[in-house]
Amino acid sequence: MAKARFEWDTTKDVENQRKHGVAFVRAQYAFADRRRVIARDLAHSGSEERFYCFGDVDGGVLTVRFTYRGEVIRIIGAGYWRKGKQIYERENQIQR
Repeated sequence: MAKARFEWDTTKDVENQRKHGVAFVRAQYAFADRRRVIARDLAHSGSEERFYCFGDVDGGVLTVRFTYRGEVIRIIGAGYWRKGKQIYERENQIQR
């Protein structure tokens, strides 16, 4: 993966850590997973297109909601959610 630039709102980062236990600085690692899955977030795309990145981080599948702002990936939210794990495993044909 080419070197990516990330940004986020620090207030949302603190809120995400409180609610989901994941810091956005850690969420960046989902993009480094060579088997990551990128999908459009159709439910939350309003004024700008949003996406999900599902990637293995610390032995679990982390779901990161994000958007592109020019050449920068802006992280909006992140957490270890079952649905993201199911999508990741299906797309990578992982049998459990």
